[in-house]
Amino acid sequence: MSTHYALGIDIGGTNSAYGLVDKKGNVEYENNLPTTDFILPEDLVSAIFEDLKEQNLLDSIIGISIGAPNGNHFTGNIEYAPNLSWKGIVPLAKLFHSKFNKPSQLTNDANAAAFGEKLFGNATDLQNFVTITLGTGLGSGIIIDDEIVYGEEGFAGEYGHIRVIPNGRICGCGRKGCLEAYASSTGVKRSITELDSENKDDSILNKIENPSAKDVFESAKKGDLFAKEIVEYTAQILGSSLADFACFSNPKAYVLFGGIAQSGNNFSERVKFHLEENILHVLKGQIEIRTSSLHNRNAAILGAAATVFLKNN
Repeated sequence: MSTHYALGIDIGGTNSAYGLVDKKGNVEYENNLPTTDFILPEDLVSAIFEDLKEQNLLDSIIGISIGAPNGNHFTGNIEYAPNLSWKGIVPLAKLFHSKFNKPSQLTNDANAAAFGEKLFGNATDLQNFVTITLGTGLGSGIIIDDEIVYGEEGFAGEYGHIRVIPNGRICGCGRKGCLEAYASSTGVKRSITELDSENKDDSILNKIENPSAKDVFESAKKGDLFAKEIVEYTAQILGSSLADFACFSNPKAYVLFGGIAQSGNNFSERVKFHLEENILHVLKGQIEIRTSSLHNRNAAILGAAATVFLKNN
């Protein structure tokens, strides 16, 4: 067996996925464990170690990279992640290094997605781009001149928490009007009840118990007028926000990742339309909207593993 595999790990509030990945993005082995089953982070580290030991894969690992919410690349710690049962500061990179005796690093999950797109996905030809992860929340990974932007404390790229609507919806961070509260699966779902429309009463969504963001996009494809309004509203807020963000990083492309991004070409086209409507004149026609090619390819594992290979290039 090749001795050149990266161990990519994605820590989530519900499940933690991990796998061995080669330089071409092939996943040799993968598995997942319920994060909530482990009271202590050390227990999860040990469980992953024992699984890979049983599979006779430990010697093939050249490095370990972990993507996690509130992951700080500089410290190797998860710091006060609200959606994890492990509270406070968790020195996760140190725990993996101590157990596996392999180089170990940690980054936040949106940065891991950017690394994955750069090495294995739809950004292999780009030096300046931003990944926008559209899931339960909204994250961003910023690549400028082929380098990830971490910032002073390691938390650059929290674009989901830039306020876009004055005194708008309350966000999970405690502030009002954050982009995440509108352009995420949670935000789309909130629009079902919070967006005013004369088409709301006749919507298909009223016949669905606890409708999801996926239901909104599927209903829009069926011609539901209210669902189409929600999709357009979401695209307008996201596109306009990306136009503003372009003034900072001047990307060649935005790469959209997540369930919303995979809902069809119409959404990305509408995001592009609103970006162009609001972009600085000198940047008009210069920025692409791409959709991730990693959505169904173990994206979380690939993204984390990519950081090992990029560091060793």
